[in-house]
Formats: sequence, structure tokens, C-alpha cells
Amino acid sequence: MQEGNKLVAIITARGGSKRIPRKNILPFLGRPIISYSIHAALESKLFTEVMVSTDDEEIARIAEAEGAVVPFFRSKENADDFSGTADVIAEVINRYKERGMTFETGCCIYPTAPFVNPAILKEGYQKLVDGKFDVVFPMVKYSYPIQRSIHKVENGKVAMLWPENYHKRSQDLEPVYHDAGQFYWFRSDYIVAYKKLFGDNVAGLEVAEKSVQDIDTLSDWELAEIKYQLLNRK
Repeated sequence: MQEGNKLVAIITARGGSKRIPRKNILPFLGRPIISYSIHAALESKLFTEVMVSTDDEEIARIAEAEGAVVPFFRSKENADDFSGTADVIAEVINRYKERGMTFETGCCIYPTAPFVNPAILKEGYQKLVDGKFDVVFPMVKYSYPIQRSIHKVENGKVAMLWPENYHKRSQDLEPVYHDAGQFYWFRSDYIVAYKKLFGDNVAGLEVAEKSVQDIDTLSDWELAEIKYQLLNRK
């Protein structure tokens, strides 16, 4: 941590998950899944405060038992299906400011991100500082070139989105990435001012496909547990 710069970890865990009910605290290999994010933040030794932003009392109790703090509950405005991550971050930063606590920099970690570890958090923070970026987040390369994507058209037919790429070799196409959906390092003044995570001064931190898994369905959950066990074999 840079001397004088207080850092906050914000773990966003509302109670109203629809696709997997109570997703943020369900057991992942025997532990509440949110505990992995909390412990990664605590073990990194980067943060002055590791907090959970939630609207749910049960999540708050579990978070505190795992070592995080819940100094206030999330507003109803930012606890529905349409709440954006940047809005939640801005709310937390502003609520702390009202209490006399200022954080120049922070990291928003999703509660269903068991692959996040102290090393990648430190790497992300260093990239934010060294590059003077507004936001840094992990990204992963698409396993198949999206330039050769196909889509459904009429009567069951399919067509290429970019037919000009049909005869191009995969290795000649530019690698393309997507957000790994795990964490976002940010400058607080940028988030509070613009309420967005993606702007003109954002950097990606490439991570391996084996350490990324969206968890939106029960099948995703099972795949994530398998990947986690493979990555953590002794």
C-alpha cells in the first residue's frame, strides 16, 4: 500500500439474487462463497477496510463472521435488479465520507469470485498506480475468435456476422477479451464523478481462462467447483 493512501475493499452482496437464490452465501466446497472474496482481500494486506455492501441481515452476519465489516446497509435504490456496480461503489464511498473516512482508491470484489487471490489483487493495484488508470479489471481472452461468429437468421438458417473473415486463419485474427467479472480497482473520485466503470482510461489485466468462471446457473456453479479443485490440487 502506498503510504498515506487508504484503500477500501467493497464486496457487493445484495440478498435478492434471482437465478440462484441466496447465491452470495451458498456453500462453495463447504464454505459460504462470499468468504473466498473476503479472505482474499484480508490476506492481501492491502486494505484499511474490508467491507460488504448488502441489504440483507443474514449476509451481513456471515460477512462479519468471516472478518469483514458491515458499517451500514445498502439503500433500497441500489439493491434491485437494475442497480449498477458503479452506483453501489459511489454510494459506499459517499457514505464513508459522511462518516469522516476518505478512500482515494478501492477495489470492488464480487462475492461470487472464488478464483480471486491476494497475488492478483496486488498485481491489479500496482497496475492502477503505475499506469495512473481510473479503473483496472481482470480480463480473459475468448477461446474462439469472435470475428468468425455466426448468428441465427430466418427459417432456421445461420449466417456469419462478419463474412469477410470466413477464409482468414484463426491465428491471423486479433485476440479479443471480455471482462472476467471478478473485481475492479478504481480511483474513488472517478467513480463518484462519472458513475461508470468503463471509460477512456481503463486497463485490463489478463488472466487465464482456467481461473475464470461465470456463476449464473447451477451448472456454472459445479464447473467453478471443479476448476477451483483442479487449480488448488496439492
